[in-house]
Amino acid sequence: MQTTDFEIQATTPFSESLIWQLNRDFYQEKGISAWSHGVVPHNLTSNSKAGNTYAQLIFAFLKDLATKGQTTEVVYILELGAGHGRLAYHVLKHLNRLVASTSEPIPPFCYILSDIVEDNLSFFQNHSQLKSYYEAGTLDVAHYDATERKELYLRHSKKTIKPQDLNQPILAIANYFFDSIPNELVHIQNSIVSDCAISISSSVDPAGMNTDSLLQHMEISYTKSLLDISTYQDPLMNEILEDYRAQIKNSYLFFPKKGIMCLQHIKAFSKAGLLLLSMDKGYHELHDLENKKEPEVIPHGSISIWVNYHALGSYCEKQGGKSLFPAFSNVHLEIGCLLFLEESETYAHTNAAYTQFIDNFGPDDFNSIKKLAYTNVATLQLNELIALVRLSGYDSTFFIKLLPRLKQEAQRISFNQRNRIAQTLDAVWEMYFSISEPYDLAYELGGLLYDLGYYAKALVYFQHSVDIFGLKADIYYNQALCFYQLRRDENFLNTLSVLKKEFPDYKLTAHLEKLDMG
Repeated sequence: MQTTDFEIQATTPFSESLIWQLNRDFYQEKGISAWSHGVVPHNLTSNSKAGNTYAQLIFAFLKDLATKGQTTEVVYILELGAGHGRLAYHVLKHLNRLVASTSEPIPPFCYILSDIVEDNLSFFQNHSQLKSYYEAGTLDVAHYDATERKELYLRHSKKTIKPQDLNQPILAIANYFFDSIPNELVHIQNSIVSDCAISISSSVDPAGMNTDSLLQHMEISYTKSLLDISTYQDPLMNEILEDYRAQIKNSYLFFPKKGIMCLQHIKAFSKAGLLLLSMDKGYHELHDLENKKEPEVIPHGSISIWVNYHALGSYCEKQGGKSLFPAFSNVHLEIGCLLFLEESETYAHTNAAYTQFIDNFGPDDFNSIKKLAYTNVATLQLNELIALVRLSGYDSTFFIKLLPRLKQEAQRISFNQRNRIAQTLDAVWEMYFSISEPYDLAYELGGLLYDLGYYAKALVYFQHSVDIFGLKADIYYNQALCFYQLRRDENFLNTLSVLKKEFPDYKLTAHLEKLDMG
């Protein structure tokens, strides 16, 4: 049977292809729902463990600046493509604790949530959990496209940062960023470098398709043409390409021209240089770049590719900086720290923090522990569950996965264990950042606390649920039970009365009416 392919885009250089615009359109259309509805996975790099790792590196960098006598001017921390904002919340939580724990002078800092999607920026600006950080001056928001923009306007403080404005180094966080911006694609074989172009088609008529459907149905074909080895205006990029021509035998490579341009734009804000922290799937060692086939562009709502961290690290070092990548083989993630700084070797605290919080045990290792925990969750005992939650930095998403087993174990506990669970629940809630997901964590925590006999504390969490999701019949019911256990009869009767009025068909009301008030 003959099938018809519908042309979406004729042969176009990979970096200029429609896939990158479709990617931008996807995020513009979805806004925060790209993550809250589970379309785009994010917990791998936006969990509390990752936030603590970044916080430790940032804190070490601030200490290095203090050692150099740079304690008065603000250090700006620019997160690129912040998306849902959950990572920033985790970083700020952990970083504020670290700063509060030292009596040494530390330069002030301001974390900038940047994105190109207005809906996301509005979400950040109006989020109740971020209000205190805005008021303290440690958080701001900016619409910023690092591939194009050379100015940074901070919406909360109404400050514009222009090239060479900053005397402190600027710190950038690129978390799942370089995999989603345009990359060049080259093929190297027998010392011949070719530029790769793609054509896009679909076996389904694309007329009327939305961006999401188009990304899911597109089919990509590759073509190659000879590439001039001095193709780039930046001589350092040409040097890296020449290095690949001489050292790679046969492989397809992503070349991060746009990524390097982003770093140039950000570095230009400061007279003192740039520190980049980045986490993504990719490769930093040359041998891992060999024998790559035609790349599979992976759709998960949006699209992403693997990141050529080797090229980013080479660019940093060719500028006289220093690149830090895992010294041991990694499985899930690359975590890079690039110091585009003069005398980068003198940043001793930063170098030591990288060794401790990434090389010794870091987010990549923890992701392996998570998989082990999920596989064996049915056999885990209470103390093991609590230890894992602690190891995660009390990450709420990880906790939710373990919660059914925790409820089982909580049915047979000692008094001390009861108290330990309650402490754990409080710590998990403190690290929780709402991105309008449908899962009602506060309600679940309140229910478990009720089962443990912490009735007053359960009421606090039921109120958190109301604040986020509004009033529900189940909330009234559980609040009434808490008031009953606390012998707060007036509150119990008032809550029961409202429940009957607002939800007259709620079946569990009869159970409350049978309770002995004597």
